[in-house]
Amino acid sequence: MAPSGDFDYEQHGANYSARRRPDPTIAALVRRSLGSSRSVVNVGAGSGSYEPEDLDVTAVEPSASMRSQRPPDLRPAIDAFAEALPFPDDAFDAAMASVTVHQWSDQVRGLQELRRVSRGPVVVLTFDGDALDGFWLAPYAPELITAERRRYPSIDQIGEVLGGSTTVTVVPIPIDCPDGFTEAFYARPEYFLDDTVRRSQSAWGFVTAEEEARAVDRLRHDLETGEWDRRHGSLRRQPTFLGSLRLVVSTPR
Repeated sequence: MAPSGDFDYEQHGANYSARRRPDPTIAALVRRSLGSSRSVVNVGAGSGSYEPEDLDVTAVEPSASMRSQRPPDLRPAIDAFAEALPFPDDAFDAAMASVTVHQWSDQVRGLQELRRVSRGPVVVLTFDGDALDGFWLAPYAPELITAERRRYPSIDQIGEVLGGSTTVTVVPIPIDCPDGFTEAFYARPEYFLDDTVRRSQSAWGFVTAEEEARAVDRLRHDLETGEWDRRHGSLRRQPTFLGSLRLVVSTPR
């Protein structure tokens, strides 16, 4: 089966539900952004992270591997693509997409579909490619940062396509964030030495094996010699990190 986006979750997504668990503070921010909505479509839903439990959620996910990892208390996801949602116009009070837009084959079309099927807010949790250099991992894995920057649509583009009144929030990342994207480990660098952690981050699928090994070896050396802590040790005591995570909310005028 061909991958539905830029990363093959059928082959590489088996461990996502274990390593990419929703962070409660981020989930609360997403929920507040949905306001008084009752019905919500969650597009690119994956294993169900950040789906509000108190709302009527319709999940859409094209990967069978990811659909199979949804908890039994969540509704099964519909097998469909962001770019061609099988719903009429204004079918839902709101639409949401969490850490998925960068993986769509046609990001503009997918965003247009979110706006089409929502009569209220569209809530997009994503990353700002222009802010990736602020993370300490950048000099260790410059090829990864370059690849990630190419994948993410600009925050301005997301707002322009969705239209309406748009707000952008820099999302604080907690020190113990259980959602294992790269910046979630800003204070726990040792986790990047674990292959299973890296396999649950699609970014590593866009660098060569040699580039990945070089980054891991550099980090291991700096951790063993204490160099990482000399440069970044204060992060181990920093309760949150303001990195590239963004919440974009578009409300119709």
